Amino acid sequence: MFVLSIIKDTIPVLPANFGVPPQQALVDEVNKKYANRVLHDVGLCICVFDLVGAGEGKIRYGDGCLWYKVKFRMVVFRPFPSEVILAKVKSSDEDGIRLSVGFFDDMYVPLAYLPQPSAFDPNERAHFWLPDSEATTSHELLESQTADRMYIDQGEIVRVRVEVDEFYDDEPGPPKAAEGVVVKREARRAPYSIICSIAEQGLGPVPWWRSAQPDGVAMDEG
Repeated sequence: MFVLSIIKDTIPVLPANFGVPPQQALVDEVNKKYANRVLHDVGLCICVFDLVGAGEGKIRYGDGCLWYKVKFRMVVFRPFPSEVILAKVKSSDEDGIRLSVGFFDDMYVPLAYLPQPSAFDPNERAHFWLPDSEATTSHELLESQTADRMYIDQGEIVRVRVEVDEFYDDEPGPPKAAEGVVVKREARRAPYSIICSIAEQGLGPVPWWRSAQPDGVAMDEG
């Protein structure tokens, strides 16, 4: 889920921080710049792990800061494809399920990666799975007995498998015009999102598989 990425940059230390040990001052400045920032094809930066190296601080004309060329290792959130992780259901709609791991909310389970057969219940605002059902349409599934449905409720902890991650670099700006006609700009996408699946045994709400344990068989906690 977390990896270390080596990054190089030139970092300024303000005059007000000249009394702080240079290494600590640089770590603080790097965290200010990178923490909670998405780097394209790298992931979501969390915090500095350590400094690999730093050059001598140099003053640039006009600002009074000491500028350091630094190389550091950054803790980055980027689950790898096929990794299985735990997440919480943030919301659900007709297009799928949105997940959260607390500090990152742009995780999604689209309809294609839900267990089949499943459907979205607009009254409960939640998707449900109907195991062993022969129903093939949402209409048929919504006519099933509520007690037979296995809901994926908001706030529930689910086990998911990472399928793919996507990076976007949507530049902000005014709507574009084509042949004199203003083209409506699409909504900005999250700079980093993760597509997940719960379409296999062992995936989905954790209680599903706890209750599936045979009688008299306890899960090994050791």
